[in-house]
Amino acid sequence: MPTRNVTTRLNEDPAAHAAAIAEEQIILDEAFTRRDGILQYLEAELATPAGDATGQARMRMMINHREELRRADKGLIFGRLDALDQTVLHVGRVGISSAGDDSDPLVIDWRAPAARAFYTATPVDPQGQGRRRHVRVDGREVISVDDEPLDGSRASELVGEGALLAALGSRRTGRMSTAAATLQREQDEVVRADSQGPLVVQGGPGTGKTVVALHRVAYLLFTYPQLAAQGVLVLGPSQRFLDYITQVLPALGETALVSATCDALVPGIGVERVESREIAEIKGRALWQQVLSQYSASLIPQPVDLELVWEGERYTISEQRISRALASATSGHSYHAARAIFSEQVYHLLTDAIAERNEEILAQMEEGFEDLLARFDAGITHSDNRAARNGTTGTDVDGALTEEDLERLHDRIAVDPGVAATLEGWWPTRDTKDELHRLLGDEALLRRWTPELTDVERGMIVGEPKAWASSDIPLFDALDDLLGDVRSSGEQREFLTDRAAAQRDWVYGHVVVDEAQELSQTQWHMVMRRCPSRSITAVGDIDQAEAPHRHTTWEEAVSAAFGTRWTQARLTICYRTPLEVMALTGPVLQNAGSQNEPPRAVRASGVEPWERTVGEHDLAAEAVRIVEELSERWAGGTVGVIAPLERVPALRAVLPGTSVLSPTDAKGLEWDATLVIDAPGIIAEPRGWNGLYVALTRCTQELGQLLVTQKVAVSPR
Repeated sequence: MPTRNVTTRLNEDPAAHAAAIAEEQIILDEAFTRRDGILQYLEAELATPAGDATGQARMRMMINHREELRRADKGLIFGRLDALDQTVLHVGRVGISSAGDDSDPLVIDWRAPAARAFYTATPVDPQGQGRRRHVRVDGREVISVDDEPLDGSRASELVGEGALLAALGSRRTGRMSTAAATLQREQDEVVRADSQGPLVVQGGPGTGKTVVALHRVAYLLFTYPQLAAQGVLVLGPSQRFLDYITQVLPALGETALVSATCDALVPGIGVERVESREIAEIKGRALWQQVLSQYSASLIPQPVDLELVWEGERYTISEQRISRALASATSGHSYHAARAIFSEQVYHLLTDAIAERNEEILAQMEEGFEDLLARFDAGITHSDNRAARNGTTGTDVDGALTEEDLERLHDRIAVDPGVAATLEGWWPTRDTKDELHRLLGDEALLRRWTPELTDVERGMIVGEPKAWASSDIPLFDALDDLLGDVRSSGEQREFLTDRAAAQRDWVYGHVVVDEAQELSQTQWHMVMRRCPSRSITAVGDIDQAEAPHRHTTWEEAVSAAFGTRWTQARLTICYRTPLEVMALTGPVLQNAGSQNEPPRAVRASGVEPWERTVGEHDLAAEAVRIVEELSERWAGGTVGVIAPLERVPALRAVLPGTSVLSPTDAKGLEWDATLVIDAPGIIAEPRGWNGLYVALTRCTQELGQLLVTQKVAVSPR
């Protein structure tokens, strides 16, 4: 189809707009017909059981393809590219092939290289394209199109401005939606960035950090399908946040996903109490990796002469042999893996010792009974025949241990309770929880292994309750990794994501960390243990950091885990938060000590932020009244309330059904309208200016603030 040089918006010409909708409806109908036919074919093929491993692998591929096609009901087509060479491409949620083998695809998958120009072509760099069209659909019906000429006749810094602003202006649902149709150029560059090595994405509020990270996962799994065999881990700041984003990747056709918070990442342990920020900061420092490594190494026994008992006889394995066995067992292995290797070597050493003693006894017997053996020689033929008849060989005839005898002896030693008890006494199995409690609860041990800490800091740690706190989880994870499993898990789960979530030592193909500025250095080490390939995408805003750690730059945040081998990208445009709200953030960022340029807002909501003042006594009633107003004004959307942590319980009690959160818990979330209560109270909290920055930037339309006046006590005269 020839390229048309469109110089006006289609919605300014109703007839042209209607014609364009009809044109795209024909293509959408054809794509759905083809998709439905492919689904019918897949259903028929899947009805036949697979006969071998190859057939089973093919069946798994067909199942995945079927699910991907089923989920494409929304956004089967959302875009079109008209090239200068008159080539036309339609872009959608999944690729749809044409019926003819030699025909061009009906729809190009948005993740395919051929679709990239849809996101990156500009009038300055059209990349061979003459026009980009955004197609808005509702199920199987085209409802609108928006043409964007790439010849410079219509200037806009946004890709698909009409479609993007329509999406941004729509009501929030409490669930994040996909943005494959409206990704912007700088966002697409992050989505398609190289997967080798950590990528840290700095982006202020409303820049689409989370959407970009999740679409990057979908792109990587499409481009590098081998990653699906290992799965992808998504770490978020809270379970509420993970619930909010939960539908994005399945909607994009990706299911090889495990989502968790750092607190819930390790099977078998969870947070049982709240801790002070001071202790959380101390236990979040990078020094603990080395501390725990040295501590676990100290648990390995030193070489000695090892005495073992077998069938009433005592055997001594020399210190020299024990030393050699220890050296080979401990090199590059965890405590329990080394113990298992060492035990196997001891079984062989004891087997050899028993065989050697047996040979010594036989030699002594031969010296004293040469004349008897001579008589045996005379009747050797008769003995051989009898041995053959009775099936007896080896020790049954001459007392010497054959290879088969030695193997049987080794196997008996390996399961002997007496040998096991001796090894357990000398090199005991260890429980990670017990060992971590022992280290953190013993001031003498801490003084030995943590010379970097002050006496006061060590005293604070020792004085903590035994119940686990958030900062203990990374320490447990590190020590558990160093100690290793006593035995391998025997449970095999059907689905990859279930197996990955149940295994602490699962290695993922890729890891996404959202709100990454909140991670401590020990938590970053948790991430690295789960992805030694370093294929990591971390997104966040260093200016929104509220965690107890002291870092204020990404270099300080990630250098302990990544060193200097990481790449930083920036998202500079704010799409969500209106211009009217972003205008308030300059002084807040300055007080927070920001070193970054705030993102540039590109849309206005037309609603100016407002403030009201209320007395402490009337706060609850006024909050209820304002939330009712906002809910009515933004019917069909969402309203959120953000307040200092100490006010949250009381406000939740009077606002059931409304999201009432502290700034920390509100990270990554958004509402049509946000009510911020008691901003000075938020500022008074630790890193309070950062918290206020979070609170002010959660809305997509309207921001209100409710200030609380304090009663002033009057002294009697």
